[in-house]
Amino acid sequence: MRLKEWQLAFEAFLLDETATANLNLDESLIGGPTLDIATGLAIYHNAYNARLLEVLRNDFEAIWQWLGDEEFDLLATAYIRQSPSAHYSLRWLGKGFEGFIRKYLVPEQSAPLAEMAALEWAFTLAFDAPAGDPLTIESMAALAPEEWPELQFKPIRSLQWLDCRFNSLALWRSVKDGTDFPASAALDTPNICLIWRHELICNYRSLESAEAAALNGLLNEGWSFAELCTNSTVTYGKDAPLQAVTWLKQWVQDGLLERLQR
Repeated sequence: MRLKEWQLAFEAFLLDETATANLNLDESLIGGPTLDIATGLAIYHNAYNARLLEVLRNDFEAIWQWLGDEEFDLLATAYIRQSPSAHYSLRWLGKGFEGFIRKYLVPEQSAPLAEMAALEWAFTLAFDAPAGDPLTIESMAALAPEEWPELQFKPIRSLQWLDCRFNSLALWRSVKDGTDFPASAALDTPNICLIWRHELICNYRSLESAEAAALNGLLNEGWSFAELCTNSTVTYGKDAPLQAVTWLKQWVQDGLLERLQR
């Protein structure tokens, strides 16, 4: 058996639910006095699947806490069978977990659980994203007055934006703090949660609706700073420019923005 053929046969064995080696793979191996071929292969098979489950437990710690060992492993195993690891890095194993949950479970179960999966995956994406070149208060202060009206922005590459309809943040926070896990509950008013990395630390915070609309306009609708002030007038009237500057200062201090060069 050629090396490539042996590798493919071994891969098929690892991915096989029943852990059944084909005849060619069996014949290519040599057992030892204390470990026969079947036992050795079983150890590899179990270790591989255990490693995949370990990765998902670490990436989705709040869901693991929520479901417990047995139910989480059943859900994760079903996901792995449907979406086997196809990347050389296990970092991407959980990429489709949210979508799988939405399809695998009934809507009443899947909606809050999938939102939690999206939240936990957002932290993973934020942590691994390139650093970029976020604006600072000092760089903003160095701008000439004539630059401000047409000033435009883009998000740093780590910024994740989630619409939360359940108390997912409270559940996630309880796991990190080691406090009692609260019951899942729908929010009276959905909120926007931002997740991003700044100076090697992942941060998060919720936005009020007015601030969320303003930041969305700035980042997704291409508003300039002048348009941010203008569009805030409906809510804040003559105080709109002050509110726009207050928001902008906060976003810059948080490290959310880069300058968009045209």
